[in-house]
Amino acid sequence: MERKSQAPSKPKKAQTREDRLKAALKANMGRRKAQARARAEKQPGPDEADSSKGQD
Repeated sequence: MERKSQAPSKPKKAQTREDRLKAALKANMGRRKAQARARAEKQPGPDEADSSKGQD
């Protein structure tokens, strides 16, 4: 009965680390985009700010 030699664990470990980093980066970018959207909704644009000044 032959046993197959297993590949060294380092490439798998490196790949796992790379996958974790990729997932963390994706989550971070999602949070940043959500924050940017929230800020954009909160702040009035230049057109909205100017149009409300002249009306009484």
